Amino acid sequence: MENRSSWLYCAISGALAAGRAILDVYGSSDMGIEKKNDDSPLTRADRRAHEIILAAIGDLGIPVLSEEGRDIAHEERSQWQQMWIVDPLDGTKEFIKRNGEFTVNIALAENGTPTMGVIFVPVADTLYFADTQSGAYKIDSCGDLAGTMSPSGGASALSALLERADRLPLPRDESRPFTIMGSRSHATPELQAYVETMRQTHADLAFISAGSSLKICRVAEGRADIYPRLGPTMEWDTAAGQAIATASGAQVIRHDDGTPLRYNKENLLNPWFIVKRE
Repeated sequence: MENRSSWLYCAISGALAAGRAILDVYGSSDMGIEKKNDDSPLTRADRRAHEIILAAIGDLGIPVLSEEGRDIAHEERSQWQQMWIVDPLDGTKEFIKRNGEFTVNIALAENGTPTMGVIFVPVADTLYFADTQSGAYKIDSCGDLAGTMSPSGGASALSALLERADRLPLPRDESRPFTIMGSRSHATPELQAYVETMRQTHADLAFISAGSSLKICRVAEGRADIYPRLGPTMEWDTAAGQAIATASGAQVIRHDDGTPLRYNKENLLNPWFIVKRE
């Protein structure tokens, strides 16, 4: 367990430091926007966060698959029983729009299953983290931690974090309606049809749009009931969120057959999926 505590602490340290670097670019006049091969945007913040996270977790002896370092042959990856799956800046479109709905995502996957996850929301200054062996947690107003954490911290340092964390899920607000999360930048006709179908069984229903992995976090913390993703995502978009959601007692399952999402596939594209509370 000491190793796992050290791994999780290193991932949290890297996420917080990456978040600080992202905010530096977020507040500047030049985001250094480029286009990747798939025509999606890349900024100075993506690149800097990637470097910081690799510095935090790169010496732990576990290989890393990152959105900014995705070109690793499956023949090599298929030998990895453990791997970090990293999205240094999830929600780059939201970052460019400056709407605050972007995150830093770091997950540990073991034999294709995410077992540890860290998501940091820089603008909201909110940290989510989980180990499926010990539960899921949230810390609000955690910016003061970034300058005090050292990657060398272990079980005792993690225990100090847990003392100021809230365990997920949070108590349900019984007055809120049945709540569905949806993508802010990737709405699809299938999602609209899904929501309309749900309205037939939930007269009091709210639909909330959000960017990045925030949608999974809302279900994990109990502020939403379900997040249907009826459109394309990649493994690094969902791995950290899946670990946190699972550790909180929620499910992240394929839309077609109800089985959990699997990772380190030859094709890193996810199938359609549903995140839901029991």
